[in-house]
Amino acid sequence: MLVHEDFLDLRFPADAHEVAPVRHRLRAWLEDSGFGEDEASDLVLAVSEAVNNSVEHAYPGPARGTVEVRAHVGHDGCVQVDVTDHGRWRVPPPALTMRGRGLLLMRESVDSVEIDRSANGTTVHLRRTPTPVVPATRAPSECDVRVHETSAGVVAVVRGNVPVAAGPSLRRVLTTAARGGTVPLTVDLTGIGGETGGVERALHDVADALRAAGNRLVVRTR
Repeated sequence: MLVHEDFLDLRFPADAHEVAPVRHRLRAWLEDSGFGEDEASDLVLAVSEAVNNSVEHAYPGPARGTVEVRAHVGHDGCVQVDVTDHGRWRVPPPALTMRGRGLLLMRESVDSVEIDRSANGTTVHLRRTPTPVVPATRAPSECDVRVHETSAGVVAVVRGNVPVAAGPSLRRVLTTAARGGTVPLTVDLTGIGGETGGVERALHDVADALRAAGNRLVVRTR
């Protein structure tokens, strides 16, 4: 194990008993690196789900292997965590099973999730941007999102302003509505306010999640 102010490097057996100690080490490192309690909790949850997937699915049967967790803080203050195993994951089914739930939790908890699979193993790349501190007198107006299901998927109706600072919150709500990308999603922006700085990135990330699961995003603007 290597621990430094700017990076964390863990390597451990693919065993369920190792998950809790990894969570504790990661949380302590994040807090020492200046991340708040909520941000640290989100990252720990996402990393925990990725590690659990490696422990449970990378080395089936009697096979034994290792899992690696590498984290570092970039110059922009964002934290990148890579969870790597050297086995073979089974491709998750399209239905919202427990494995789909794990992927959903990862996508809800961090800003981006990328999964690289190869013959040599699987790496999950997780990235989280620190929440900007906004003075109380200038707190952004939060949008309102109403979600309802239809026979063709889920519709999310967005009302009000979506400033840049509200973009991550909108992304998480939309990702949750789409079950992490496993359900087709339509986003209705006909009632959006004048502040829209947080919309484009949120839609881009949700569209990527849907595309990875074989679904598509539909956006209504009029």
